[in-house]
Amino acid sequence: MSELISIETELKKSYLEYSLSVIIGRAIPDVRDGLKPVHRRILFAMHELSNYFNRPYKKSARVVGDVIGKYHPHGDSAVYDALVRMAQEFSMRDVLVDGQGNFGSIDGDAAAAMRYTEVRMSRLTSEFLADIEKETVSFRPNYDNSLEEPEVLPTKVPNLLLNGSSGIAVGMATNIPPHNLGELCDGLLLLLDNPDCDVKQLINCIPGPDFPTGASIHGGRGLLEAYTTGRGSIRIRGKVEVEERKKGHFSIVIREIPYALNKSSLVEKIAALVNDRKIEGISDLRDESDRRGIRVVMDLKKGFIPDIIINSLYKFTPLESSFGMNMLVVAGNRPALLNLKQILVYFLNHRREIILARSRFDLRKSEERAHILEGLKIALDNIDEVVSLIRASKTPPEAKTRLIERFGLSDRQAQAILEMRLQRLTNLERDKLLEEYAELLKFIEYLKSILENEEILLGVIRDEITELKHKFATPRRTQILEDLDGIDILDLIPDDEVVITLSRRGYIKRTRMDNYQQQKRGGKGIAGVLTGTDDFVQSFCTTSNHQSLLLFTNLGRMFLLPVHQVPEGGRTARGAHIANLLPLDKEEFIAAAMTLREFAQDRHFLFVTKRGMVKKSAVELYKNCRSSGLIAVTLRPTDELLVVKEISPEAEILLATKNGLSIRFRAHDVRPMGRAASGVRGIALRGGDEVTAGVIFSGMERTEMLAISANGYGKRTSLEHYPLRNRGGLGVINMKVTPKTGPVIGAAMVKPDDGLLLLTSANKIIRLSVGDISTVGRATQGVMLVRMEEDDTVIGFDLAENAESLDLEQ
Repeated sequence: MSELISIETELKKSYLEYSLSVIIGRAIPDVRDGLKPVHRRILFAMHELSNYFNRPYKKSARVVGDVIGKYHPHGDSAVYDALVRMAQEFSMRDVLVDGQGNFGSIDGDAAAAMRYTEVRMSRLTSEFLADIEKETVSFRPNYDNSLEEPEVLPTKVPNLLLNGSSGIAVGMATNIPPHNLGELCDGLLLLLDNPDCDVKQLINCIPGPDFPTGASIHGGRGLLEAYTTGRGSIRIRGKVEVEERKKGHFSIVIREIPYALNKSSLVEKIAALVNDRKIEGISDLRDESDRRGIRVVMDLKKGFIPDIIINSLYKFTPLESSFGMNMLVVAGNRPALLNLKQILVYFLNHRREIILARSRFDLRKSEERAHILEGLKIALDNIDEVVSLIRASKTPPEAKTRLIERFGLSDRQAQAILEMRLQRLTNLERDKLLEEYAELLKFIEYLKSILENEEILLGVIRDEITELKHKFATPRRTQILEDLDGIDILDLIPDDEVVITLSRRGYIKRTRMDNYQQQKRGGKGIAGVLTGTDDFVQSFCTTSNHQSLLLFTNLGRMFLLPVHQVPEGGRTARGAHIANLLPLDKEEFIAAAMTLREFAQDRHFLFVTKRGMVKKSAVELYKNCRSSGLIAVTLRPTDELLVVKEISPEAEILLATKNGLSIRFRAHDVRPMGRAASGVRGIALRGGDEVTAGVIFSGMERTEMLAISANGYGKRTSLEHYPLRNRGGLGVINMKVTPKTGPVIGAAMVKPDDGLLLLTSANKIIRLSVGDISTVGRATQGVMLVRMEEDDTVIGFDLAENAESLDLEQ
């Protein structure tokens, strides 16, 4: 009766054996030659076929067939895929296979069938198999015990770090990046000269990975951790250039991409983000890559800052990706996580064993040859007697026996004398034999010194590494940069003073302040934004690139937009439509705009509507603004949001209406409310009157009220003429409205040295000083500020801090 076996015990045993088989025999590379079994078998099969770099190409199918039939009993596609990868310049830092034909592309295109492609070893691969016939490595039986295959290759190349490796086993994985051969050689030489050096000293020679696709590495602590512990993470960024196509128009060009990234999928990802409006400002995207290199071109719309879009590409696409380094290898026939120094030490120990084994083999062969030459030398010294002895012998065995007895020769020496050709008896051949013997004695002494003297052995290793660097090292492709922590895109953008202009139909732009000229009162103005016959400029504000632009719509919603993301345009440019930047409804438009640097806890917004409602809410309620916007104030039917401004507790509020009325009250009369509240009444309106301005002021920095009418009239009035009242009243006269002046379009607190910018419906902008405007009483018409053309009206204005600082060409 058979013995019962616990299924739990059997499963554990079987799964452990399977796991070890996958780890050792399939997925994890050997620390010595950096190869997995399939790659090692491919190279050995090519060696057996004499498929060297200086020989003709052979069909890939021939190589794959030999690998499968002799050493690797798996599917042909797995073997061919491994062969193809070793021939791809974008996969291997230094290719191990020289391929002829279609071996795939960085776009993910598959290689041609193996019956169409041809291969041979690369020049570098010859260094992997050098001296393999000199008993330098152990061999083991193949899968059917009919042949033998090497357990490891006697490579001179530190391939584990040179070309890297990746693989997933059972319960563990490896991911080793490629490196630069010249730097690896420098690190090995340092380790030979200073075995006690630490990882930080090695990093001076090997600063980081060197990918075949170039790009740049932002390693920092992650790279140091990976080299110190064997596990860490680095970030890879593709190389991007900015090209100027014509004045004001730029193109972003991707020249290098992160390692192992499919270029075609990257282009598709960028296109999808542009279509979804997650990346703004790209007008055209095309792939112009060819055999000379990668070139993905993105044409930018005018006014967009290239650095901003580049930052978005890094943020939203795989153009910046992480590479998790996990240097797990097979060492001593078991998996081990090694650091940089340990990997290099293992390789040097491997070279040490190879050179010792090679030296022992060469010594044995040299001594055998010297033994033969000694016998030939004896024969040449006694040639006449040797010839007579051989002629007197009846058979070769008799001649061999007599030679051994007469001259004290060994069996091998006697046989070599019998096989010697008569041409060796010439003086020239005799001299060659003696020269060979002398050289052989020197070589034997050299080999013995290698085996007996550790310093000479290390010198041989040093010479091999130096020669390897001289023959095969290439310049670094990947740039090593500092860690990205702490880098802010705002550091790339100058904090210039700008003017944000917004038209009634929703066209917005950002213009540098120095594009506008200051003029005297009564001037005709200079051309402003060209919006078309059915559009006009509605509002604008002065700000700087590093601030946030808060946009409030007429329906009471708020959107947040960094100022530097607003498309830049010249003074006469139309700008980009706000719908390209914000998801507005059909009947929705921007009613108010303001800028803010931070959302402090003790600050408040004041909201004013056309129907005279006011609301005060904490600023911090609006800091978490979604891309789809948020409700800033709940409006009653037929009402619209008019003004949003920041307010302090000691501030006062003045509301002005289009019919020339105004009311002044204290801010503490309006209690703080929630974000979605409707507010309280600020002024009682009569007839068709509506609020056109909400002015907030505090202290005595500005003590005059500026009122501006639609027909270009304005006046300054001392604030003391506006009495404090309770909110909700009818108010007092602010400006005498007549057909000549037109309705009041706005009001503001000013001081004489302020600068004033006026915008007209004819798309003119005039700049003047507030000090040029007369100071009069409340119930007056004021003076003409700008000469208006027929059907032209003033539709907006803004103030600048200092009129004198704005002096430009008149």
